[in-house]
Amino acid sequence: MKSISLSLGRGEKSRSGGLTAKGRAKYNSATGSNLKAPVSAKQASKSPKDANRRKSFCARMSGVKGPMVKNGKPTRKALALRKWDC
Repeated sequence: MKSISLSLGRGEKSRSGGLTAKGRAKYNSATGSNLKAPVSAKQASKSPKDANRRKSFCARMSGVKGPMVKNGKPTRKALALRKWDC
């Protein structure tokens, strides 16, 4: 498997957690992936497919080891979980 070096810069990481649309586009073009925007609980109530994506993300990400707060500030993990309403 080929390793891809990808650096996300200013405007590509959201301060509220996750990636911006620009960051997702950069990642997708570099890796051939298909990252999509986060799904909140309000959005998930409209679509069963989105509800399953959200449930799956929350289950996977909640099990990731690591702190939720570091130096008095929420970590990227905590921000992502909050963004998805986990």
